[in-house]
Amino acid sequence: MVTDQGHFLSGTLDLADGAPAGLSGAQIDIIRNSSGNPLPNKFSSDSEAIEVVIRNGQPAAMRVGFENLSRIADFDLSGGRPFGPAREIAVPQWLTDLRTNESIEAVCIAPPASPVAGSTLVIAESHQRASGQWAATLLGNTDRGDLGLQTAPGVNPTDCAFLPNGDLLVVERGLALLSFSMQIRLIPADQVRPGATMDGAVILSGSGSAVDNFEGLGVRTLPNGQTRITIVSDDNFNAFQRTLLLDFSLPD
Repeated sequence: MVTDQGHFLSGTLDLADGAPAGLSGAQIDIIRNSSGNPLPNKFSSDSEAIEVVIRNGQPAAMRVGFENLSRIADFDLSGGRPFGPAREIAVPQWLTDLRTNESIEAVCIAPPASPVAGSTLVIAESHQRASGQWAATLLGNTDRGDLGLQTAPGVNPTDCAFLPNGDLLVVERGLALLSFSMQIRLIPADQVRPGATMDGAVILSGSGSAVDNFEGLGVRTLPNGQTRITIVSDDNFNAFQRTLLLDFSLPD
């Protein structure tokens, strides 16, 4: 995971019968710039999204998205933990110019079964380039180009994750009078392509005391083939918020 103050949090999610039971071996490391130095201020260190880069079936790097000083960078892995200087990834100029906290929020990489396999999908949290669509872009060798995510009432996209079959999950968060809401949309794989408008059915939603500022989304497959969805909230270092980790089974 990443914090929005420029740190990596790595460790092992301990499971009991496939469900989260604790976090062991936790370690916090500083995120560094391309010169290998710590990020100097909040504007440059607002890391919001993280994804593992897989090459030849193995984790090869960690890809991180930053808002404010909008950019995407890769970091080497050692023992499963990210380290070393950043290697910036080219993004469209409109995304570079979007130097606010409404820019890069969701980053995910398409799996082999996806029509855009290997491409990185980036979704802006609160920026529209076309009316009624949150701005998004695909970073790929052959699947490079902009697309959009259909807006939904009262929520903004905060993370994304692909399912093994290429379908896309997007978690969205809303806030009204210090009360959070959230939902997850399931978007068919064939909608994730340059020029498309992505939309899909809401498969999970919630509000009230059990919901906080959900900004992280992960997918994993258990040995028995069951697909699990994990969401995590960001407490923004505020006393009135919580860091929650919730885990769900995706029905067949």
